[in-house]
Amino acid sequence: MILAGGVGGSKFVAGARRAYPDAQITVIVNTADDITMHGLRICPDLDTMMYTLGGGSDQIRGWGRAGETWRVKDELAVYGVEPSWFGLGDLDIATHLVRTQMLDAGYPLSEVTRALTTRWLGDDPALHLVPMTDDRVETHIVIDDPEAASGRRAVHFQEYWVRLHAAPEARDMVRVGIEKATLTPGLANTVAAADLILVAPSNPVVSIGPILAVPGMRSALASASAPVIGFAGILGGAPVLGMAHRLLPMIGVDVDAAAVGLHYGSRTGGGVLDAWLVDTADAGSVDQLQQAGLPSMATDLLMHDPGSTAEFIRSGVERYGAGTASR
Repeated sequence: MILAGGVGGSKFVAGARRAYPDAQITVIVNTADDITMHGLRICPDLDTMMYTLGGGSDQIRGWGRAGETWRVKDELAVYGVEPSWFGLGDLDIATHLVRTQMLDAGYPLSEVTRALTTRWLGDDPALHLVPMTDDRVETHIVIDDPEAASGRRAVHFQEYWVRLHAAPEARDMVRVGIEKATLTPGLANTVAAADLILVAPSNPVVSIGPILAVPGMRSALASASAPVIGFAGILGGAPVLGMAHRLLPMIGVDVDAAAVGLHYGSRTGGGVLDAWLVDTADAGSVDQLQQAGLPSMATDLLMHDPGSTAEFIRSGVERYGAGTASR
């Protein structure tokens, strides 16, 4: 089992599949990035995971469909329809149309995701993409706004990330709907039955954070019999992908691999991890982590390709996973 976000998470899952081609892998995917635009429900992390693992992603951009065209986006711009800052490609729109129609017909997101992934992954019984919840959850970031009555306003995470490029200082965060959300049906049992649980090097604040914030997830991990191994996405004091460095200070966590590991915490201390892998650039923090009660090792964590990713995943599992990797 793997907890993951979108771009980095999909690369990590591709590496896990390379490392353990015979394993049954369930990926719990963040859905707090989801947003509705032009009447369509968009699930960026689920879509990135589907396209990447299904061989249909744009390798240059790192997101979206390969061979994408933008005629609908251009036509919307001619009409002056907003928002114009979030680009929906023509091929991508087809995915959102199917999802929105199924959701409107009453199907839960987990069943919709199963239908969409069949198009990309076939009936592969070894790989399952599961949204963290069927409920609507959205991350909003609070930023300064001198024109607002309170001096601040909340914007959807996608607006903060895409339109504002994470430039404004992130003052606070609101996960709309998280308190009433429930785990996707059957997910707690899946966690309990897992032989191995991996935490991908996805954004700890807006990708892994929302998954852990769904009521019931932390308790499910705490009681799981499988080892939980996490992988740092902060290498040498900077994120490999994305802009986690703009969000970590908001929750009081240093932009540092060890700090993120301690933020997740060891299961013996009430956290979620049994081990935390850091990059060789952060090898000096291993002793600090060990002394804090979180087993750790340093290895090359750059995801050059599925092969190199598979190599460091196997290293961590061989060291801390008791040789198990069937789910």
